[in-house]
Amino acid sequence: MRDTEPMTSQTYTISDLASEFEVTTRTIRFYEEKGLVHPIREGQKRIYSAADRVRIKLILRGKRIGMTLQESVDVIDLYDPQRNNTQQLLSLISTISERRARFIQQKDDIDDMLTGLNDVLALCETALGKRQSTNAVPQKN
Repeated sequence: MRDTEPMTSQTYTISDLASEFEVTTRTIRFYEEKGLVHPIREGQKRIYSAADRVRIKLILRGKRIGMTLQESVDVIDLYDPQRNNTQQLLSLISTISERRARFIQQKDDIDDMLTGLNDVLALCETALGKRQSTNAVPQKN
């Protein structure tokens, strides 16, 4: 997982990043506590670098596709701007392929369960319809 945005000397506050990525400041502090981002401190104020911003962006991208935090970090940490990042890409492909296969299997299982539920529902509705028609009292006109 690589972000193509160039690294700049721009800095960001925790509020800037929380707003940009639509997460809470608590989420960003959690990433800091886990050692995933390393803001500098100006008193109580946290100042995040462009690299911190990209890491948060990639972590959240991984989260959106169902990766665990550790899986995202493992892939991000393989990135080396001095190399061609083949290992990073192969690792990401493997992780995504495994997750995709798991989701496809879960989807198939859910489809099978829905079919079974529909069958039972139809049987119940048919049985109920037959009972109601046999229990109906003829009306006198």
